[in-house]
Amino acid sequence: MIIRSIPFAKSLEEGIKILRGNWLQAIENHHFAYSGGKEIKDILDVGCAIGISTRHLADRFPSAQVTGLDLSPYFVAVAQYKDKKEAATGKQREKPIRWMHALGERTGLPSASFDLVSLAYVIHECPQYATRALLKEAFRLLRSGGTVALIDNSPKSKAIQDLPPPIFTLMKASEPWMDEYYSLNLEELMYEVGFTNVKSVLTNPRHRTTTGTVPFDS
Repeated sequence: MIIRSIPFAKSLEEGIKILRGNWLQAIENHHFAYSGGKEIKDILDVGCAIGISTRHLADRFPSAQVTGLDLSPYFVAVAQYKDKKEAATGKQREKPIRWMHALGERTGLPSASFDLVSLAYVIHECPQYATRALLKEAFRLLRSGGTVALIDNSPKSKAIQDLPPPIFTLMKASEPWMDEYYSLNLEELMYEVGFTNVKSVLTNPRHRTTTGTVPFDS
C-alpha cells in the first residue's frame, strides 16, 4: 500500500516516512492553529489494529498518554505482544501505550478526556451510519479545542481516479463499504456532528487527512 501510495519513494522506509510524516504534520498544524494553545496530553487511536499508527503517534508526541483501541481482541493481543518485543530490546517509552478492546462507537471512556482522537484508515471499512457514530463518539471524548483526525483514501485523488477498471473492481470486491465511503461528504458530516474548522488536505497522492475541532463552547 505504501509503495503504491508513494510511487516516488526510493525505498519502503522513505515511503513510510513520507506517508506517516505528512499525516502527523497535518495533525500538528491543525491543532496548533485551532486548539487555543492546548497541549496534546491524551491521545486515542480508534481502530488501531496491531498498533502501527498508534506507535507513530506515541513517537511524535512522546509526553502524551496514548491509548490504542480496537474491536478485535486478536489485534489488541498482537499489539501487546509487539510492546513486549520492543521492551526486550531495551526500548522504553516515557509513557507506555495503553491497549483497549472496545467498540469505537461506544468506548465506555469518560467524556472530554482526550486532546486528539485519530482514525487512521478506518472509515473506508465502515457503512455511513457507523462513520457517523464514530464521529459522535470522538466528539464526546474530546476536550474543548481538541482535534479529530482521519486519514483515508481521497475520493478526489487522481491516483485513485486513474486506477485501471480491473484494479478498482478488485479493490471494491475486498472492501464492501467502498461505495458508501466514496459517496459520503465527510466534511459536511463532521460539521453536522458539531466539529468546526473542518479541513481536508491531500497528504500523499492517494490519501487525505481530514481534521476538525471541538468548539470551546461545547
